[in-house]
Amino acid sequence: MEVKNKGKYPQFSVGYEEKELKTTPTFAKGNNAFAAINGTFFDIKSLAEKVRVEGSYLMEEELFQIYASLQTVFSVIRFFDERKDVYPSLEALFEHLQIEKNILKKIEMVIDAKGKMKPNASAQLQNITSAIAKGEQEVRKKMDAIYKMAVGKNWVADGSLTIRDGRMCIPILAENKRKLKGFIHDESASGQTVYLEPEEVFTLNNTLRDLEFDRRREIIKILIALTTELRPYTSLLLSYHGFLTKLDFVRAKALFAIDIEATMPTVIKEAKTKLINAKHPLLLLSFAAEKKSVVPLNIHINEHLRIVLVSGPNAGGKSVCMKTVGLLQMMLQAGLLVPVDESSEMGIFEQIFADIGDDQSIESDLSTYSAHLTKMRYFVAHASPKTLVLIDEFGTGTDPQFGGPMAEAVLEVLNGKKVRGVITTHYSNLKIFAGNTNGLENASMLFDNTKMKPLYILDLGKPGSSYAFEIAQNIGLQQEVLKLARLKTGDNQNSVDSLLVNLEREKRQIHEAKITLANQQNKVKNLVAENEKLKLYLEENKKVLIKEAKLEAQNIVRDANKLVENTIAEIKEKQADKVVTKEL
Repeated sequence: MEVKNKGKYPQFSVGYEEKELKTTPTFAKGNNAFAAINGTFFDIKSLAEKVRVEGSYLMEEELFQIYASLQTVFSVIRFFDERKDVYPSLEALFEHLQIEKNILKKIEMVIDAKGKMKPNASAQLQNITSAIAKGEQEVRKKMDAIYKMAVGKNWVADGSLTIRDGRMCIPILAENKRKLKGFIHDESASGQTVYLEPEEVFTLNNTLRDLEFDRRREIIKILIALTTELRPYTSLLLSYHGFLTKLDFVRAKALFAIDIEATMPTVIKEAKTKLINAKHPLLLLSFAAEKKSVVPLNIHINEHLRIVLVSGPNAGGKSVCMKTVGLLQMMLQAGLLVPVDESSEMGIFEQIFADIGDDQSIESDLSTYSAHLTKMRYFVAHASPKTLVLIDEFGTGTDPQFGGPMAEAVLEVLNGKKVRGVITTHYSNLKIFAGNTNGLENASMLFDNTKMKPLYILDLGKPGSSYAFEIAQNIGLQQEVLKLARLKTGDNQNSVDSLLVNLEREKRQIHEAKITLANQQNKVKNLVAENEKLKLYLEENKKVLIKEAKLEAQNIVRDANKLVENTIAEIKEKQADKVVTKEL
């Protein structure tokens, strides 16, 4: 997601998201793509930066990390290059990358398969390594002889030859330490055993120590030379790192898309959205663990229905509805697939403004309401037709008598700026204003007022009741309190709320009837389709059927004629037999 800073809210760079979206679906559908990048890969960016510095050198392990990482990079490039037709949208990630095998060859000449310096990395190193091996063999031979002698004289404590301070030593009983000439390097915790290096091998060990220093210096010399040879490839190494990092990001997006059952909606340029069977991704993940299903959201926002004002009871799904719209929009514009039907359409917004939760600030001396108003001031100043506004519990935090009109005024100005958005509220004046104003659309979260349970279904077109009295009665609040509350609410408000409750019940019944009707229509549609198929079949095969019918009719007539002829012949034959009989 490319974001341009403008104040405290992000501005999106239009065009980025569609390019990013296209890389994910093909990757998600191909299991082989996941296997292709399961090789070893290290963060070689810091190593490439280290190579860039003159006079620096990489250690053996670091060179091996580059080698292993490049093997993976080259394998992945070859995999996708051979399958451009399967993963066309991924080609842009590697189309300008060349496979530079010289890097691998240079490292292979020096580093072995275990990430260690090869003994023959240079002629000098090979000579030193051979000398060390020969010296160690000579030291070992002499030590074995001395150890065997000491054991025979019972000078040795329990144990075998050991290493102390990098020198091979014999564990000698402390009481015998002066019987064998040499240098004591250590003693046991009890003091009963000393670790002695015999005088005879001291000079040989010193020679070996010098050879080890020579070996270390030669290794550093080789590492410096190899790093110098790799320096011209620094930019390419960074490109390799960027390629696999990007591909790993696409892979992560694909895995996440699979987890949340995400798809690629139709991306349009207009600032509008049509979400079909949309689901909040976090709810999907948490509900999946509990083996529960998420109620999908269906909502349309366009140039005619710009702002959806959602009302209804607490815990009925208003905020989830608004957050689903906002989160899916942010995901899309960040290049992530979203959990919606593929038939959904989503536009691109240059700005997304949100006022969600309590932002009161002690440091800024802001109350909840002041914090909300501060955001509203920013929204009004910077909003445009390309802005998506998300406001939760619009107008709350102050006296409803003043908060309601203030919220209505802000809503009127935002609507005048033709912004798009989803706003949740309990205020009746906002519901009435939305019902009488072009560009605004009331919506409610359906509620089963018989079972007193939310249905979490968004119903566009009508405001919802907060069901305050019904919920209070359901939880057992005393009747005297309820009665008094109704009296204090006033007849007008009660009648409005009752009207909304009745309307809600009717809408729910209509919703259920629509489902039944839709099922019946589907059945009729299927029958019509079958009838059309039959009609088409008859039309296409009309001549063949007529020809077959005529042929069958001719066969029937022919068979009938033959039967008649045979019958007449039989009758004549029988009559002839009778005449012969009479004559006799």
